[in-house]
Amino acid sequence: MTEAEFNQIVDELVFTIEESIDDSGADIDYENSAGMLTITCDVNGSQIILSRQPAMAEIWLAARSGGFHFKLLTQDSEERWRNTVSGELLSTMLSDACLAQSGEAVSFEF
Repeated sequence: MTEAEFNQIVDELVFTIEESIDDSGADIDYENSAGMLTITCDVNGSQIILSRQPAMAEIWLAARSGGFHFKLLTQDSEERWRNTVSGELLSTMLSDACLAQSGEAVSFEF
C-alpha cells in the first residue's frame, strides 16, 4: 500500500468515526487536525487521540487505558483495523475507550 492509499483509507475511517460520534448524541467533541483526531469527553475533559503513522501503515490510539497500535489486516476475506498485539478490533477498543472516559456508549461500525 502506498502512503497516498493509506492516507485515503484513514481519511475515510476518520470521517466514519466523526459521523458515528455525531449520530450517537453523546456529549463528545472531536477535532481533526494534521492527521490526528482528538476526541474530547465533555463530562471531564479527558481525551482520546487517534494518529496516523504512514511510515508504518498504522493507526495509534492513545486513551486513559494506554497506547495501542493498529494495522489494517485481512481476516476471513475482510479488512479490519486490528491491534498489533491482541488482535482486538479498533472499533471495539475505541467504543470501550469512549464509554470508560465519557460514560456514554458510542458504536463504531467499520
